[in-house]
Amino acid sequence: MTKTRTFATPLDLYRALISVWSSDTASPPNGWSPSNAAMNHCSVTSLIVQDYFGGEILNTKTSGGTHFYNLIDGVRWDLTANQFSEPIPYEDLRSSRDISIGDTSDQKYRLVVERLASNF
Repeated sequence: MTKTRTFATPLDLYRALISVWSSDTASPPNGWSPSNAAMNHCSVTSLIVQDYFGGEILNTKTSGGTHFYNLIDGVRWDLTANQFSEPIPYEDLRSSRDISIGDTSDQKYRLVVERLASNF
């Protein structure tokens, strides 16, 4: 990944991601809408967060399937938690980039990376 900007915190990155997430970057694309921009973006977002801030990728099971998020310096960062209408049962299971990319695609990952580079 080529980073053109450094984000001070994961929240700063979240503010940028909101403007680049879309149905063509969601996995799966059904259910995505501008009013729920984080919907189906957990796997690609966990990869992007790790690119910028390091740490680990974690996952847990939800009623919608496997949910991905990050652990950075001992703090859980879930930039897509607001896609859910119910509490997330965090299990903090260790995951990996391979597992996260397997839940999305290289194409969707590259699209988010390119949009961040172009817009921020």
